[in-house]
Amino acid sequence: MTASPEHRFGGIYAATICPLQADGSIDEPVLIGHLRSVAGVDGMTGLLINGHAGENFMLSREEKRRVMEIARAVCPPATVLIGGINAEDSHEAQRHVEDTEAAGADAVLIFPPFSWGLSQDADVALRHHRIATETSALPLFLYQAGVRAGTLAYTPGVLERLVQLPNVIGIKEGSWETSAYEAHQRLVQRVAPHVLMMASGDEHLFSCFALGTTGSQVSLACVAPEFITGLYRAMQAGDLATARAWNDRIYPLAKAVYGTAPGGHATARLKTCLKLLGRIPDDRMRAPMGPLPDDEVAMLRTALQAAGLL
Repeated sequence: MTASPEHRFGGIYAATICPLQADGSIDEPVLIGHLRSVAGVDGMTGLLINGHAGENFMLSREEKRRVMEIARAVCPPATVLIGGINAEDSHEAQRHVEDTEAAGADAVLIFPPFSWGLSQDADVALRHHRIATETSALPLFLYQAGVRAGTLAYTPGVLERLVQLPNVIGIKEGSWETSAYEAHQRLVQRVAPHVLMMASGDEHLFSCFALGTTGSQVSLACVAPEFITGLYRAMQAGDLATARAWNDRIYPLAKAVYGTAPGGHATARLKTCLKLLGRIPDDRMRAPMGPLPDDEVAMLRTALQAAGLL
């Protein structure tokens, strides 16, 4: 019997980073260590590869395929791998989906193209997802962008149409606002109850998990994976006291990485946290993102200490 989507794809996923060498190329040995260490954490269902934290939008098509190939080769066989797809051109997105499937992914997550931040059209959104996945058998996760992301975030009407596409099995729900999460959760339960709602706003996991979730895909889980799996397990078991304790450790780190302006530094902050923890040797990003200011590094060190990681 085939496992249900919730049984196979539900649970906690770490959205991983992509370590770089001094010349800007992928540091494959460090990437291997990063993927293995996070995937091997007890309670981790899988990894989101080539998501925003993995600098999907900065990597070439060949680099993205290579990252997924490495993940499939080095992670435990049971690790579920979801490949992030971020392309403006629908047919280019289709080629990336084909690459991701050939490299061994179990599902794809399609991000709304950045140009949709200027305007969004429901028919265009549906057409993009259909074209991107029409040559692939992989299940599809949608990405619900944050409420402060303007027209990158799907309106209820667009979301209602997208979740009814036949290959959609879940949503990485990153509205970053609890009431929006609940509204979307209720909408999906009404029109497509088989679709998994993955509460994925790192700053408000506790409240969204309390409302109900089938898992989460979050980049904070690549820095503090045991915190995220611990919170999820406690909430699933109805152990509110333990969940609050985990949340108290998550909160300072989430606020430092994601809740501090400018928000565009989040991926760089994740890398710096991993460097401060001694898990990667270099926290460099691709231009135009440069090294973080000294005051941000000090802020992250303080947050790691408050979380009990340093």
